[in-house]
Amino acid sequence: MNEESLFQQISEAVVEMEDELVEELCNKSLEFSIPAEKTITKGLVAGMDRVGQLYEEQEYFLPEVLTCSDTLNIGLDILKPHISTEISDNPIKVVIGVVEGDTHDIGKNLVKIMTESAGIEVYDLGRDVPLKNFITVAEEVKANFICMSTLMTTTMMGMKTVIDMLKEYNIRDKYKVMIGGGPISQRFADEIGADAYTVDANEAVKRIKLLAGN
Repeated sequence: MNEESLFQQISEAVVEMEDELVEELCNKSLEFSIPAEKTITKGLVAGMDRVGQLYEEQEYFLPEVLTCSDTLNIGLDILKPHISTEISDNPIKVVIGVVEGDTHDIGKNLVKIMTESAGIEVYDLGRDVPLKNFITVAEEVKANFICMSTLMTTTMMGMKTVIDMLKEYNIRDKYKVMIGGGPISQRFADEIGADAYTVDANEAVKRIKLLAGN
């Protein structure tokens, strides 16, 4: 079995909610010495992307999406300990969370895993985060980045509210603000004055490092 075939099977197993098969295939990827990050991105995340499409097409509904995310988490639990972690003397600090009103945290959790493995210090606020908390925690931990996500159009403007609060407190220049999630686009990021928009976890790590000058 080659890598691409294995990733395809993992992806399909996530879509089909086959917990035991995901467990078996993720362990097999480790036996083949495939980097854990690669299996996460090309297998598990690819599968969850397909689930997102099925949800958009109204072939899957919220119960199926949540069951698929449980299947994905089984794979993540196997692979996470095998992610090669970079060590940094002066780590970049990131505050991350899902904005108030939204409880979808799969994408945020993937960004957290990948950024931590890149040696970035992550302060995870979780989901349905009161908007002011992003700023309060960023100030407390002396963060470099505030990263916000949402999968709902109804909560998108919360991101603008956080940026407006930073301006109001005269601390906007202290932080790079990065946003992401299903309904978010580069155009929306530009409109609200965010510093970066990313489509996935790998892109998020690259943008953080780029904006931090690393």
